[in-house]
Amino acid sequence: MTSRRSLLAAPALLATPARAQTPAWPGSQPVTVVVPYAAGSASDLLGRIIQQGLQTRLGGSFVMDNRPGGSSTLASRYVKAARPDGHTLLLGTVAGMTIAPQVVRNPGFDPVEDFSHVSVLVDTVALLVANPRWRSLEELLAAAKRRPGELTYASWGVGGTGHLPMVELLRLAGADMLHVPYTSSPPALTDVIAGRIDCMLMLLGAGKSHLAEGRLRALGVANPVRTDQLPDLPTIAEQGFPGFGIAGWYAMLGPKGVPEPILERLRAALAETLAEPAARETLGQNGFAPVAAAELGGPPLRARIQRDLVHFRELLARAGVQPE
Repeated sequence: MTSRRSLLAAPALLATPARAQTPAWPGSQPVTVVVPYAAGSASDLLGRIIQQGLQTRLGGSFVMDNRPGGSSTLASRYVKAARPDGHTLLLGTVAGMTIAPQVVRNPGFDPVEDFSHVSVLVDTVALLVANPRWRSLEELLAAAKRRPGELTYASWGVGGTGHLPMVELLRLAGADMLHVPYTSSPPALTDVIAGRIDCMLMLLGAGKSHLAEGRLRALGVANPVRTDQLPDLPTIAEQGFPGFGIAGWYAMLGPKGVPEPILERLRAALAETLAEPAARETLGQNGFAPVAAAELGGPPLRARIQRDLVHFRELLARAGVQPE
């Protein structure tokens, strides 16, 4: 005769094999962190810090895989199609997650629905820099008003984070400048230094040495708040354009369906990595600002993506950028 105690114990016994089947992670298989840009980009520095931090805290092997192309959609599609076992991750960006899906006609993914959202990692610090002949933002914009279409600004691509905020700034200022798109940031920066281009938006880490040596002049911080790296440099918002501010960021994502225990371990290890004083100093010197603890996690990342999809949709419409 079956006892009441045996019947009550049966569900727990049945559940035990299911728990035992959860695979060890990361285990012996390498974890691949896919980077949507070529080797040598600013993403690599962040990627290496994340790679080393996760490997130290979680064991196993973490490797970086650079997969540029398609306005970063190639990397996103690759990760979307991967097995959701925690062994393929994406180092995503605001451009790749919120601009690319709106400028590439068939991006092949939905940034909200097709991924496991691990966490926001860092905000990026951007500056408006100019050839040293321009002494201030006020002087530059005044000249652009007097000589519409004669002054030039560079970007690293139509519809990107170096282009759209400049469209908004010029709209707010009532000024007109000619946009000169490049395929990447370094040649654009070279032409600003040489005086062939007047100005451009730039990540702090990309031109810090040029600023220090006087080859470039910083006219304002493009973020909503000042940076500790240049505490005396006012924001563009402080110089007569309240509300203006670029909100660039990097984040980690995985294929949709990564088990929650793996996501929780990842988030804890990322939080510890980004809290390390040495990591924070290196990131700060290169134009990255680790996000506050309240911004870590899946829901804040999902909320950022949803917010910035709307924001950049408006800027793309104002700039007249159509999907290609």
